[in-house]
Amino acid sequence: MKLTDLPKDAGVLICGHGSRAKIAEKEFSLLASGLRARYPSLNVEYGFLEYSAPNIHMALDKLVDSGVKTIYAVPGMLFAATHAQNDIPSVLTTYMEKHPGLTIEYGKELGLHDEMITAFQTRILDALGLTETPKTGDLYDTMLVVVGRGTSVTEANAEAAKLTRIVSENLGFGWSETVYSGVTYPSVGRGLEMAVKLGFKKIVVAPYFLFGGKLIDRIHGYVDKVAEENPDIQFLKADYLRDQEHVINTFIERINETISGPAPALSLMEDFKARLARGEVDVHHHHAEFKPEGEAAHTHDHGHDHSHSHSHDHSHSHNHSHSHDHGHSHDHDHGHSHSHDHSHGHHHAPYKHIGHPHGPRTMINDNVCCCFMGQFPQHIIDEEKAVKAEREGVPTCKRN
Repeated sequence: MKLTDLPKDAGVLICGHGSRAKIAEKEFSLLASGLRARYPSLNVEYGFLEYSAPNIHMALDKLVDSGVKTIYAVPGMLFAATHAQNDIPSVLTTYMEKHPGLTIEYGKELGLHDEMITAFQTRILDALGLTETPKTGDLYDTMLVVVGRGTSVTEANAEAAKLTRIVSENLGFGWSETVYSGVTYPSVGRGLEMAVKLGFKKIVVAPYFLFGGKLIDRIHGYVDKVAEENPDIQFLKADYLRDQEHVINTFIERINETISGPAPALSLMEDFKARLARGEVDVHHHHAEFKPEGEAAHTHDHGHDHSHSHSHDHSHSHNHSHSHDHGHSHDHDHGHSHSHDHSHGHHHAPYKHIGHPHGPRTMINDNVCCCFMGQFPQHIIDEEKAVKAEREGVPTCKRN
């Protein structure tokens, strides 16, 4: 069963924390309005834990007075911190105990649902004046600073940091950091002071907040202060989420999950088979498969064809069907023209940020192993070798 199938005696409640700022109260109400716009016949109300009206009790009373017998409640919160985990379910449980015959089901916080990530990325792109994800490399000169709410719950703080990483890779920023507006560290002010030391001339500050209010004003105040102290750096402020369409989409998903119940968890094998059936997986053999003694030691003839012909100072010409006795059988004349063929029978799509200026390319010429080198396009190898001296020593894959 889903929202579209609900009987007339069922309703939906969106639960918020509440704020002394009237703008936050008004903007929270837009969530209920957004749901009503999509489902005109839906019984939907919203209520707050504190500070704002209507409170959760008032919203529950309104639903019950309209004849609702089953309520599907969801927290209008980004992460599962204390309010979502304890305070709201406590209020709902107490109310249900005082109203025999009433059933209240309680769903999940918004979390890092794909729709929420899309909503957040849309706000960031808006701040950059973009309408679509930029080409790989276009934002390598730009830093992203994500501002989370900050709580005493470590896992909730970690989710904000995880969001930062996801968005940073999806959009391709040069660097990213997570700061917090309260309770935990680093604070917004200190985080921005540290950020400017990294040398980026453009910094996007993106608050992962649903609504406006004093916290947003405070964040903007810190940005303005640091920007004034660093006039050579361009600071861009991304808007908070509000009732963006992807946010409404997420609420609908969370409500539907609450109605139908959570999907059964899949084992790793079940998950793999499902993804394989959808064509989302390329099957390949592992690089380090065990070979019993007696089989040609290190006959790496997997059929992979990394075929790079680097030209640096080592003339190793091997084709990885090396019959080693722990010595890669290379011709070392310090002229690195390795034209190895890595023949591994499978192909990995190159990581889209393999050329990131602060990524693995910084290890080229550091005597890393050949398999590691095989991931780089030749032009990246050439660019690094042109500006970086080769470290003396034996590559890790050739050491006894």
